[in-house]
Amino acid sequence: MLSGLRTNLSLNSRADAIELLDSGDLSATEIERNLADLARLNRLPGGTATSIAGVKRLAGSMSSPRILDAGTGCGDIPLAFARRGWRTVGIDSNPEVLALALRQTADEPAIEMVAADARALPFDDGAFDVAHCSLLLHHLDPHDAVRTLKELARVSTRGVVINDLRRGLLPLVATWASVVAFGRSPVTRHDGLISARRAHTLDELNRLIALAGLSQTWRSNGWLPRVVTAAVAS
Repeated sequence: MLSGLRTNLSLNSRADAIELLDSGDLSATEIERNLADLARLNRLPGGTATSIAGVKRLAGSMSSPRILDAGTGCGDIPLAFARRGWRTVGIDSNPEVLALALRQTADEPAIEMVAADARALPFDDGAFDVAHCSLLLHHLDPHDAVRTLKELARVSTRGVVINDLRRGLLPLVATWASVVAFGRSPVTRHDGLISARRAHTLDELNRLIALAGLSQTWRSNGWLPRVVTAAVAS
């Protein structure tokens, strides 16, 4: 029965549907509401707190690591990093998303926002201690995902932290329940299910990590719909 449901829901392979956030057709108000929902969802298990755990695994005893946050959204994760005394540069390639992040983080001196594409970062090798991305990788096709991971590895001295959904029937159901319970925007409810269907399985993610020349050093609980992986250069 489960295998039949997976086939009907196109879970055997990644969906190629486009999320509304990636369409370029949303108004600034729709983007702001969607990102506010994502910030709310980041408070759930597997979200911001687990990203912090992954960064700590790589940063070790560093008191004020310099972090790159790729696909920063509204800047809620950099704000959580700043509360720990961590310095963060957030990047996004969507100018409306970046404008919102700039407003949200304007009063925090430990955060800088930069317009950039994670596939071709405008930073020197080793410019950061740790590179982090949350809910970014599933937006990318495998080729661009590997390019992004290579770039994140290039600019970080201690490794990369990847926080993303995993594809599967139970994660799909959990994601649906979360966006219904916490998503106030119709964009969030639409994109949430597409995100769960565009996500990689853990085996697929492992292959992308290996193709980027990285090796996994830590992973959060694999049964949650969102999983955080810390990886270092092989």
